[in-house]
Amino acid sequence: MASTVSNSQGTLHPRGFESRNNGAFRSPEPGFGDSDGAELVSVSWNQDYSCFSSGTSHGFRIYNCEPFKETFRRELKDGGFKIVEMLFRSNILALVGGGPNSQYPSNKVLIWDDHQSRCISEFSFRSEIRAVKLRRDRIVVVLEHKIYVYNFMDLRLLHQIENLANPRGLCCLSHHMNTSVLACPGVRRGEVRVEHFGLNMVQIINAHDSNIACMTMTLDGLLLATASTKGTLIRIFNTMDGTRLQEVRRGTDRADIYSIALSPNVQWLAVSSDKGTVHIFSLRVRVSGEDSHSSEHETSSNSLQALVTPASGVNPGVLPSYFSSEWSFAQFHVPEVTQFFAAFGALNTIAIIGMDGSFYRCSFDPVNGGEMTQLEYVRFLKPETPR
Repeated sequence: MASTVSNSQGTLHPRGFESRNNGAFRSPEPGFGDSDGAELVSVSWNQDYSCFSSGTSHGFRIYNCEPFKETFRRELKDGGFKIVEMLFRSNILALVGGGPNSQYPSNKVLIWDDHQSRCISEFSFRSEIRAVKLRRDRIVVVLEHKIYVYNFMDLRLLHQIENLANPRGLCCLSHHMNTSVLACPGVRRGEVRVEHFGLNMVQIINAHDSNIACMTMTLDGLLLATASTKGTLIRIFNTMDGTRLQEVRRGTDRADIYSIALSPNVQWLAVSSDKGTVHIFSLRVRVSGEDSHSSEHETSSNSLQALVTPASGVNPGVLPSYFSSEWSFAQFHVPEVTQFFAAFGALNTIAIIGMDGSFYRCSFDPVNGGEMTQLEYVRFLKPETPR
């Protein structure tokens, strides 16, 4: 699958926008204009879950989570975007066309620099782009059967990874500068391929019997959480040696998992699905030396330890697995009619964004669990009208 890269600028320089008025984004280039009729096409968190983007039928918008606020928008006359990938809070975004009547092709990635108010690079492919992932030194483009990894500064192609059919565009990146880790579906059903680029090492994890439906990693890339298309179990793995550290159970009936999130302190895991409940699970995994500044080459499989002890009186080899799997600690109910994506905020809070244009912020009791308390609800955009 050949790719074409067009670069109108020699190097890319991401810059933060928090110090400027609601963002680094300046007046739009000619051809942009406001439109109150924009409909929601996609939503996506940034890398630290402090913001999220919404691709609309007429452009894109960026929202801050705490406090909730629309920080900026770009309205286009020529349609909208199905992928709007942020790079933390910088001026750089990756855009892929989509939605009703979009004039932007779904097989081309546009790298947009809002300091310059223009597209500075393009990546063209022969098939539809399923996802784009960014980190400060890499651009990753996900097609259905292949993943391309580019150097951010000069757009040089570094790696090509073959995988099983990946229509959901599943791919995770680490975001610590001392680790360079990528996780994606492998070439066999239920398999996850973990690339430790800094170590020149590949770890294959046989995560599930069914195809992978959702996955996420910690920012340092040392922990991986996965769910399959069956949607009953979520498993947490050590990415260095592939060890399964913990297993939690969403339920016993099949479900479509929309999102998995790990809290920054790795104490909690959040899962959303088509069953209309966001579940919080308590994790018993410790990352040893997580505050150290050792390089990736000093990391070993011993850096992750599972503090897991068998449940009293339960023999997993005799009883069904739902007796030994751990059930959710706290829950929050959302409508079942659309997709919702959850992420952790500050002080035991969860942020939830929905494809119906809704935003929830709720809190959970870290001691007693149970039903979460809704703190905030905002309707930020109307969903795309069925056609």
